[in-house]
Amino acid sequence: MWTRTRGIALALAVLLIAGVAIAAVRSGEKHGTLDPRSADPYGSRAVTALLADRGVDTRLVTTTAEARAATDRDTTLLVAVPDLLTPHQQEQLQAATADSGGRTVLVAPGPASVDRLAPGVDAETAPSTDTVLAPDCTLPAARRAGTAATGGHRYDTARSDADSCYPGDGAPTLLRLPATTGTGDTVLLGSPDILLNDRLDEHGNASLALQLLGTRPHLVWYLPSLSDDAAAGDAQNDRGFLDLIPSGWLWGTLQLFVAAALAALWRARRLGPLVAERLPVAIRASETVEGRARLYRKANARDRAATALRISTRTTLAPLIGVPPSQAHTPETFLPALARQLPTPAQDLPTLLFGPPPATDAALIALADHLDALEREVRNS
Repeated sequence: MWTRTRGIALALAVLLIAGVAIAAVRSGEKHGTLDPRSADPYGSRAVTALLADRGVDTRLVTTTAEARAATDRDTTLLVAVPDLLTPHQQEQLQAATADSGGRTVLVAPGPASVDRLAPGVDAETAPSTDTVLAPDCTLPAARRAGTAATGGHRYDTARSDADSCYPGDGAPTLLRLPATTGTGDTVLLGSPDILLNDRLDEHGNASLALQLLGTRPHLVWYLPSLSDDAAAGDAQNDRGFLDLIPSGWLWGTLQLFVAAALAALWRARRLGPLVAERLPVAIRASETVEGRARLYRKANARDRAATALRISTRTTLAPLIGVPPSQAHTPETFLPALARQLPTPAQDLPTLLFGPPPATDAALIALADHLDALEREVRNS
């Protein structure tokens, strides 16, 4: 058993070790992304520390209800990952921030969230190919910061009062939308890089981050979480299993079906008529008989050996006694014809030709001798 299973066991062990190694290597990647408490490279503790030095206090919230309650004219609300919010959460958040008088900063909102959180704005599907861009706008914060790592999502709007900055591939990656009423505004930031610890000291990232987040004395950092009860209000949470499968699953399944059909046709194809070939080695019939007999003996299959002997005898005797081959194994036809052929019919013909299997090897040998004797007697009669 070990010989048969050691290959599979070795493969499983290699997979397990590789999985543990990959998990260990990647365990530190993007840990605490955009978390204002995290000092990891992808965290945002550095920017909150700089804001604290300038009198701006930062409070972390993880639910939509907390974010909505914190919106007012003295507060900047930063939404770390808008695309993680459900449509129901996005609508609630936009309704709370529309007339709050404060600032709302959306970090890298994509097509999944920009329509609801920033009505009138479209997000380009393809991100900017450049990561560090020049301001190229009149927004004071952008002009003072200079070049910054804002390259990412690109936005488009028809509003004439919008500030479009840091264009990448022809479309802005930073967009400021003044509120229709009051002093509030909404800022769309195409990339989170200016908020990350390991990118804050590059170019004008720190300056731009401080100016965007430091206009109000209070900063509410909304980091969406899976434990938010507001997500339950979205009808999309009642999706079934098929709704959770990617949209291309049907096309992928069809391709697999076609590939399986082609493989079946390839394996089942005929290359032409069968060609008879001579055996490389001639094997005597006696060796084949002896080999089969050894297999029967090894398996202790006296019943199969006896059946083979009786069938062979009946098949040989049938044409000699005038019985069709199809009736050679029918006792009602074969035994009367055999009895008429013998000069002195034996009383044990039914047992000899159609009887039970022998119980011992000696009985099997005796059966073979009796069958040979019967065949000789019929041939000589």
